[in-house]
Amino acid sequence: MENCKPIGSTMVNSCRLSKFGTDAMQDPSLYRSTIGALQYATLTRPDIAYSVNKVCQFMAHPLESHWKAVKRILRYLKGTISHGLLLQPSPSSSPFSLKAYSDANWATDQDDI
Repeated sequence: MENCKPIGSTMVNSCRLSKFGTDAMQDPSLYRSTIGALQYATLTRPDIAYSVNKVCQFMAHPLESHWKAVKRILRYLKGTISHGLLLQPSPSSSPFSLKAYSDANWATDQDDI
């Protein structure tokens, strides 16, 4: 991954990950350890949180398609290495407040059918 080409997004919009498939990954421990590192990275990189959460759903039986999604996240991180989240209070505004918004849609999850 050291010489990989960076990309601008963590997931492909048309990519539908599913637990069903026959392309089992050869080394599931590599998948699990990489996912653990990505979970740690989400503390300062919330922009990858959704993608990391999605690939975490397949820890029990990872497929090659899941591994491709993980590698895409790593390629995204390589291209955005200087990005991060720095939270600090501003002297002009107290108390410190943080507002967050989410647009979540779990109704289209194919594995919940």
